[in-house]
Amino acid sequence: MEDNTTPQVPTPTAQSFAVPFAIVIAGLAIAGAIYFGDNKKGTLPAVAAGDTKANTVAIDPVTPADHILGNPNATIVIVEYSDTECPFCKSFHGTMNRVMGEYGNGGKVAWVYRHFPLPFHSKAPKEAEATECANKLGGNTKFWEYTNKIFEITQGNNQLDPAELPKIAKTVGLDVDAFNKCLTSGEMKAIVDANIASGNKAGVRGTPHSIILVDKKVVTSIDGAQPYESVKATIDGLLK
Repeated sequence: MEDNTTPQVPTPTAQSFAVPFAIVIAGLAIAGAIYFGDNKKGTLPAVAAGDTKANTVAIDPVTPADHILGNPNATIVIVEYSDTECPFCKSFHGTMNRVMGEYGNGGKVAWVYRHFPLPFHSKAPKEAEATECANKLGGNTKFWEYTNKIFEITQGNNQLDPAELPKIAKTVGLDVDAFNKCLTSGEMKAIVDANIASGNKAGVRGTPHSIILVDKKVVTSIDGAQPYESVKATIDGLLK
């Protein structure tokens, strides 16, 4: 006999939808992190040394208003756009300090630090302002001391307690009352915003992102937290 009963189609369960949905969400999250986030590989293709594309990078010129470590007239100037709550910036900060230990004293390389707090690091803008307050109260030396210390203690990704900011000021020898007054006033926000605008102009999308100048001209870039050996090889190649 012919079976005229309607075949039973299994009813989809919540679990059957869960895996594909999770895959889609994970894919979107990864894509978003790559486009907007801080990552080791960086988000922009590095410009090869000597590539004519280097001339199209619209970076603001280095001026005395910048935070410069080393000889401002050095042959090689590395302009880094960084975020104090970016874990990869924390790693690269150590790399750049090592670079300056080897090349800075001889006046071959200078390091310029510019702020580029990422949108999802909500604490980073205020931390950037804190470094500017350190600069206001103690000059370029205190700016670098404060920045070094903040990278030393933060774990990144908004984990630094804001209560640590005046403690760092005290540690590096600043007047804490004056520091707090500066930080709460918001007077340094304009400087941070100007740095962000500079980074946007230069095409920065993730941090750390560094642009290398030779004799004040853009020749290449370093995307992400490249290891010391890679940065050293780039510098040695440019110094030949």
